[in-house]
Amino acid sequence: MKQSFLGDTGVRISQLVLGTMSFGRDEQTDAAIFGRARDAGVNTFDCADVYQEGASERALGRLIKGCRDEVVITTKGYFPTSGDSNARGSSRYHLVRAVEASLRRLETDYIDIYFLHRYDDVTSLESTLRAVDDLMRQGKLLYVAASNFSAWQTVKALGVQTLHGYSRLCCVQPMYNLLKRQAEVEILEMARAERLGVFSYSPLAGGLLSGKYGVDDTGARRAPQRGRIVDVEMYKTRYDSDAYFAIAERFTTLAHERGVHPATLAIAWVASHPSITAPIIGARDVAQLEPCLAAADLELDAEARAAIGALSPEPPPATDRNEERTAHNFGSR
Repeated sequence: MKQSFLGDTGVRISQLVLGTMSFGRDEQTDAAIFGRARDAGVNTFDCADVYQEGASERALGRLIKGCRDEVVITTKGYFPTSGDSNARGSSRYHLVRAVEASLRRLETDYIDIYFLHRYDDVTSLESTLRAVDDLMRQGKLLYVAASNFSAWQTVKALGVQTLHGYSRLCCVQPMYNLLKRQAEVEILEMARAERLGVFSYSPLAGGLLSGKYGVDDTGARRAPQRGRIVDVEMYKTRYDSDAYFAIAERFTTLAHERGVHPATLAIAWVASHPSITAPIIGARDVAQLEPCLAAADLELDAEARAAIGALSPEPPPATDRNEERTAHNFGSR
């Protein structure tokens, strides 16, 4: 598997990052998925303190014991981790404790990349970034990054870090797939301009682009009995749209016409965006992982990317001036 540099850090990241949100349920399955990913060339593993209530970090910690110096480990902090009213957010109070707890669960002395899991609307950004910088100076974190930040929030953080001499964000982690393309408007362009890495998540749109969902000849939805979109309220809310199911059906048809597994094509399409460092993939077993890994060997040219992109609406530019998509207008404004 090829590697690329993470922004301007000099750190090499595999084409695909393995997400470990499902780790912590079954040790044998976790080990099989981890081993297959490593054999395929994956060197970067994404986690968070809230995944499986900490069990994902514990599982990942066990798995990296024999290869800690060969892998890049990420985790995140922000969301509630206990009933304590202060065990949440991006306050110094919470982040210092969250990092210490993650280090214990991962059984490691340091975290390679620590993501602020979302923007904190109530905590001073200066306080948050000072706390993270202190943790970096202590050697507990090597790099800091931002997940689910908007472009302006990311740039504001970069400005605070530059002003105070703190270490800069190295990476962002937005949602991005054929159905959720808002990141194209500003986040991905901002990341390229600021030389930030991008680990995009949910390339299969919660499974909607895996080939298992769509519509039948009558227009009725086609879906498996089990799955994130069926079982998990967050994903139901995110993707409960007849339009999305219709796009998924057309996408699946196109993938089959090209002789490619839908999951492979969906991930390859995300990876083909020039701002993307690596999509985050995930699976509940090795069989589900295989078509995801196959995306590393599928390169899409501009024509193929455009054909796939034409299946879903392209978001309007940030200015909402659609005429500016194709040419600069130096006339009246």
